[in-house]
Amino acid sequence: MNHSKRNKYFLFLLLIACVLWTSCRKDFNYETSTGNLSFSKDTVYLDTVFTTIGSSTYSLKVYNNNDTDIQIPSITLKNGLSSKYQINVDGQAGKEFFNTPLLAKDSLYIFIETNFDINTVSETEFLYTDAIEFNHTNNTQSVSLVTLIKDATFLYPKKSSTGFAEQITINQNKNGEEIETAGFILNDSLLNFTNKKPYVIYGYAAIPENNTLNIDAGARVYFHQNSGIYVQKNSSLNVNGELSTDQNNLENEIIFEGDRLESSYDNVAGQWGGIIINKESNSNYINHLTLKNAITGIFINGNTNLNSESNLIIKNTQVYNSSNINIWCNSSKVIGENLVIGNAGNTSLYLNGGNYKFTHCTFSNYWNSSFRLGKTLHVNNTNEQILVNADFLNCIIDGNTSSEVLLSNSSSTSLLNFNFENCILKELSTAYNYNDTNLFNSIFINENASFINPNGNNFKLQEDSFAINKANISGSQTVPFDILGNSRNKENNDIGAYQFIYNFKVKNN
Repeated sequence: MNHSKRNKYFLFLLLIACVLWTSCRKDFNYETSTGNLSFSKDTVYLDTVFTTIGSSTYSLKVYNNNDTDIQIPSITLKNGLSSKYQINVDGQAGKEFFNTPLLAKDSLYIFIETNFDINTVSETEFLYTDAIEFNHTNNTQSVSLVTLIKDATFLYPKKSSTGFAEQITINQNKNGEEIETAGFILNDSLLNFTNKKPYVIYGYAAIPENNTLNIDAGARVYFHQNSGIYVQKNSSLNVNGELSTDQNNLENEIIFEGDRLESSYDNVAGQWGGIIINKESNSNYINHLTLKNAITGIFINGNTNLNSESNLIIKNTQVYNSSNINIWCNSSKVIGENLVIGNAGNTSLYLNGGNYKFTHCTFSNYWNSSFRLGKTLHVNNTNEQILVNADFLNCIIDGNTSSEVLLSNSSSTSLLNFNFENCILKELSTAYNYNDTNLFNSIFINENASFINPNGNNFKLQEDSFAINKANISGSQTVPFDILGNSRNKENNDIGAYQFIYNFKVKNN
């Protein structure tokens, strides 16, 4: 068959197929819905949102369980066009929809979002409710919508007439060139964060030179993407949290996290930048802080001087779920007590030169969201970043890889000065003589720390933990209470930030 005849034959077959399809096609005849739809849920709870920040998108599925095709006369929001909810029905956005078809034994999706301006009401926190109504011939069905709206103090860089946000310098690269980012300098009226209502920060909030930012117990600070706090030279950060009586509500704890309050974001790493401390900033103090879901939780670019004040004293604090490093110290002078430095995408604690003393701390990395190259603890010494000393007393260094301690020295002029005493260590990745008491004293290699839920950053001890009753007693007396305020007695104390309590119930935590 030649090419011309083949084409004619193909067209003939196509014509026959069209005729047969047309003769067999059933025209859809929709009956008006009488109100017997079913739904995937009777109430859609949209997680807490800040005013002016839109929510995530939530879904509702609508089912036609009948054997006939139907048409829904109207789908509307109960509050009408003034509703602060927005819906999308079958791919179309709006607030009211008419004569929506739904085939027999089929379903359709409705997507819901909300955005609320707190200036339209007097409350600072309230439930905003509405409903999606499905109006039928004889009755109306509805699905409730509920959202908790929170007011906040919003801090952000100004924008120029051309739309560019103001910039601040936060660091220098290896070539000495300044690194700039969107940010602003806090004015004098904003140098005390209270617990009256949350703070939401866009860009980097810089503490002005020769000033201190004080953060009161119970404060909540939320950061937008690529945001954080920058502690400039000659300025300081005082995070003044206190022990909470309710460990679920943490009413006195200070919390730093991303500004997405939906439960699906609870454990999403890398939502915001972190805290950056300038090398000429001293006397920073952090107590009872929970910092989570940053890129690098705390970065200290120090300038080690044995006679200088500490760059940072940090106590009773948890830092976890950073996508890169939880705490990164460059030539810094840091004192840490009762720290819980948990899971991170790379390294939990990175000490690159400097002078450090950590007592009763738990460093543990059970990151399982992706492949992890870094160790829980990395201590480094170079010609440029000289490690003066790194002391660890009554600490746990643990994780989910075969070795979690990396000690590296590329300096041609100085030794790697460190000491572990009464510590549980997950195997070192470099060869050291564990019998050298100048470096290792009463250490325990690869013993089971037995945490309650390390994957979930819960590093409280279980009853079979090797850490129980293994602490150096004199060291414990310098930190007489654990991170939860439990007393360390004069006879038997536990290694790490938590003291095991024998009447402790796992189900309560």
